[in-house]
Amino acid sequence: MLGRIRRMDWKLMGALAVVAAASAVTLASIAPEFLWRQFLWYTMGFLVVCASIFMDWRVLGEAAWFRYGLYGLGVALLIVTYLQGAVIRGTRSWIVVGSFQFEPVEIAKVGLIVILAHFFARRHLEAWHGRNIFFSFLAALVPVGLVMLHPDLGSAAIVLLVWVGMFLSSGIHVRRFLAGIGIAVLGAVLLWIFVLAPYQKARITGFLFPERDPLGASYNVIQSKIAIGSGGIFGKGFGGGTQGRLGFLPAAHNDFLFAAFAEEWGAVGAAVLLAAYLAFLGRILAIGMRARENYSRFIVLGAVTLFLSQFFVNVGSSVGLLPVTGLTFPFFSYGGSSLLTASFLVGIIQYIHVESSS
Repeated sequence: MLGRIRRMDWKLMGALAVVAAASAVTLASIAPEFLWRQFLWYTMGFLVVCASIFMDWRVLGEAAWFRYGLYGLGVALLIVTYLQGAVIRGTRSWIVVGSFQFEPVEIAKVGLIVILAHFFARRHLEAWHGRNIFFSFLAALVPVGLVMLHPDLGSAAIVLLVWVGMFLSSGIHVRRFLAGIGIAVLGAVLLWIFVLAPYQKARITGFLFPERDPLGASYNVIQSKIAIGSGGIFGKGFGGGTQGRLGFLPAAHNDFLFAAFAEEWGAVGAAVLLAAYLAFLGRILAIGMRARENYSRFIVLGAVTLFLSQFFVNVGSSVGLLPVTGLTFPFFSYGGSSLLTASFLVGIIQYIHVESSS
């Protein structure tokens, strides 16, 4: 037992520890009421990682009941959430039990990665055949459609990006790739006309033209940019950030925690945080390159796509490069459901590492 734990990739865990420490320091400064809960989530996440390395994921990956069961659980919970979920920040995306809030889309993300990893592991040389495109896209379209009904455009985009990342890792058929881009553009136009709610359109137009509604749709990102800019090179120090600590920066403990961190620790601190997170992603890719089976490689590719896309969207929206979507910065933003499901994926990746190095 201890031998398997010792063979874990501790460089990966060390990079995550830096990210977690940055989160804890910022929460202690701007939202201390969330600090102990986050410490509990980190502890549970670490236990999930350690427990996962003792499960034989090769056997589970071959078991249809596990793949379809996990995927089906995510889809079923999304349906339940749409019908009876709690409305928080304008979306019916949460199941609330007492003081505990859980976002079922997190399970759907993991379920999709597991089912697509098995699908592409056996068909990666024929991924661009029409039948394989259709069935793999259908697997992603079901949770995407349900999440859009909540409505949660940001999470729907991430689920779709997971499919795109895993699909493109099988290679590119140029003509069909270009046709796919055309279909995506047409789909975006139809989405804008027929699907997006007014507040979702306001977020996008606010991103493109922030000066039009500085006290409305553009308020969050303007305050975020003020916080990051006021931090300067070395920041204002612990407890010195005014935007996050005094409440000018909305959702400073989760959606805009990066901006609150940059205000207190400046460009230098932000660079250290980003470097640690990129090192974490780099270690995951290194594990994937050493994996023995295609299934393991696609699990790693799915996890990297998920973590990288959420990280890019969260930080991009904080600095005004992307519209605000409400997505978390994995392992950094406050939250239990996202952290535990992400830890579950890291546990599978650690198992792949242990098996590859044995």
